[in-house]
Amino acid sequence: MTMTIPEEAQDNENFEFLLKRVQPTLKQILGRYQIPREDAEDVLQDTLLTLLYKWETVIKPEAWLIGTLRRRCIMYWRSRRSRLYEAVDEAILELMAEGQKPSQENVTLRQDLERTLATLRPRCRTILRLRYGLGLKPNEIAERMGYRQSSVRKVANRCLAALVRQLVEVGFLQEVANGRPR
Repeated sequence: MTMTIPEEAQDNENFEFLLKRVQPTLKQILGRYQIPREDAEDVLQDTLLTLLYKWETVIKPEAWLIGTLRRRCIMYWRSRRSRLYEAVDEAILELMAEGQKPSQENVTLRQDLERTLATLRPRCRTILRLRYGLGLKPNEIAERMGYRQSSVRKVANRCLAALVRQLVEVGFLQEVANGRPR
């Protein structure tokens, strides 16, 4: 007499077997992408839940799981970088905006920002000053500099990324985040 195992039980056994087999590879991927421990578990759980949801339609679960985890790691860092750029974007707008007389703290921050801006390429300095200092929109910057509007957005993002890297290098962002201007 042969006993048949229900499909659901077979799927659970297959899933558990897959997890045991690929666990070292998944840990390697999370380590290679340097996902912080507190976030790595969430990234992995989201990936595993998605696999469970799509289990019946996935042809090669191991390859799917590894590829999806890699993509989610990349998306994790893109999202973090985007949030950082947005925070810097707002801070720069406030510091560079002309308006009421700034406090001594803002004057110091603005001086630090100007020194950091001076280390960037002339094109980046110009674009960032037009965007944040004068508050011009991408189409206005494109018109002034002779670029296409889509190019201005890309270049502005690269310039902002370069500025963020410089600010991180000199410890500017950490001090602002801690409430201690330089």
